[in-house]
Parts: sequence; C-alpha cells; structure tokens
Amino acid sequence: MSGETDLIKLYSGRILELAADIPYLQRLPAPDATVKKRAPLCGSTVTVDLALTDGKVSGFGQDVKACALGQAAASVVGDAIIGCTPEQIETARRQLRAMLEEDGPAPSAPFGDLDVLRPAGAFKNRHASILLTLDAASEAAAQLADPQTA
Repeated sequence: MSGETDLIKLYSGRILELAADIPYLQRLPAPDATVKKRAPLCGSTVTVDLALTDGKVSGFGQDVKACALGQAAASVVGDAIIGCTPEQIETARRQLRAMLEEDGPAPSAPFGDLDVLRPAGAFKNRHASILLTLDAASEAAAQLADPQTA
C-alpha cells in the first residue's frame, strides 16, 4: 500500500497545474524540424516542431499525449525553450535524466522548474514519459544544428 500512496503523492498540485496549462500545444505550420517520440512502456507520445533563427529556438509547437508527469515536463519545456540554443536544450535533457536516474541537481536555467519532477526519480517506469519532450526537442535541434544528422 505504501507504494500506491507514494505514487498518489507524486501527482502534487503543482504537477497537476503544469499539466493543465501546457504552452505551445499548436503544431507549427512550417517547422524547420519535427520529431516524434514514444515511451514504449506507457505509450505516451510527444511530437515537437521546432524553428531556429540565428542558432536559437524561434518557434516551438508540441502535440502531447502523455500522463500528467509527461504533460508537466512538456509545460516547463514550453515555457523555457524559446530563445534557447541546441546546446542548452541538450544540456537540459542530460541534466533531467541525471536528476531522475541519479538524484542529480535540477536542470539549469531556464529549465530549473523541472525540479518539480524530482519525486518521480523513484518511479523508473515514469522516466521515459517525463523525458519525451526534451528528447524530441533535443533531437530536432541537433538536426537543425547539424543537418547531416537528419
């Protein structure tokens, strides 16, 4: 029963608030790159559209079909990603993974609000869903930074 109670506590009010208010839920009409990611264990999917201008994100759109944790992560990423470089996105992705898997520090600004998902570190089956948006955004940004990776 303790595991079930811990899982219920995981879905804090702040996580549910973020999940209910995801920015950039409209797909871009003409993205520079699009990447779709799926978490095999739970079936969550995220499709990210990205536009880069002068090496920084100038447009972002996302289609999020995920649990509240994946939605909360998408919300934080949506709030933070405009103006970021591909390097910042990849750094945030690595930092989020380390936070979840190794109890590392929260991702650095402007992605620091992902710290709200720290309690999910104890639930390995939720990690893939939480990482979907940054995984997709990082891959899309890498394609634009180095078109040979596309």
